[in-house]
This record gives sequence, C-alpha cells and structure tokens, in this order.
Amino acid sequence: MTIAQILKHKGGTIMGVSPDHSLQEAAAILTDKRVGALVVLDSNGHLEGILSERDIVRLCAQVGAAAMTAKVADAMTKDVLTAAPKDKVDSALARMTDRRIRHLPVLEGEKLVGVVSIGDLVKAKIDEALQEADAMRAYIATG
Repeated sequence: MTIAQILKHKGGTIMGVSPDHSLQEAAAILTDKRVGALVVLDSNGHLEGILSERDIVRLCAQVGAAAMTAKVADAMTKDVLTAAPKDKVDSALARMTDRRIRHLPVLEGEKLVGVVSIGDLVKAKIDEALQEADAMRAYIATG
C-alpha cells in the first residue's frame, strides 16, 4: 500500500498557516479543525515548515504565556520530514517512528499534495490486515 492510496481514500485537504500568523491564531485553527499539526506555507504555497501542538507547548514551556503572541515561524519545525505519493506505508511508518513525529507532508516534486498522520497509516495497516484475514477465512471456507 502506498501513501497515494491513503490520500485517495482520505482526500487531499491541507490545513495550512502562514509563518507570520500568531501562535494564538494557529492554536485556534488546530482546535477548530481538530488536527494535531498545520503545514506552514509561504505566499506561493511552498512548504516552509510544520507546526504541531508539541511545537506550541515547547515554546510555551520556554517563554510562558507570551508565546501565544509569537509568530508561527518562531515555533515551527523547519527541518520537515516529507513523503512522496509512491512511498510505501511501512516505510513512512518506520520513518515516523524513528523521528517520533506524527504528521508527514506529502510532496509530489515540490508541490504539496496532502498530509498523512500516523493514525491514517495505522488505520490503513489495520484495514489491510482485516481484508487479508477475511480473504483467508473465505478461502478456507470454500475448501
């Protein structure tokens, strides 16, 4: 199974924010959209970073409540691990586990085409295992 298959099922909706937004604005978007991370996009829609709930908490721990007036650029992760649509789910899961991250922007060339979460990938693996088990049961039942 590939990342492209996950995006086809999930859809390519991308929740993004500008590096110039405040963390308060970003936190409001995270809460409203019920997501754990936002991609940070420049004015041309190119990926500049990713902002997760962890990034916000980390800055709050460092500077206190004043962090909420800081810019997204001050808290975002700039060294973003990405995936390509052709990447295998197992490979993406391994990279996410190694880096202890929960969200992967998906790039086709330089174009952002979606974002997958570790939850999306685990769900896909579970669905795949259930389908294989059903196929095996059907095979055994038919003798």
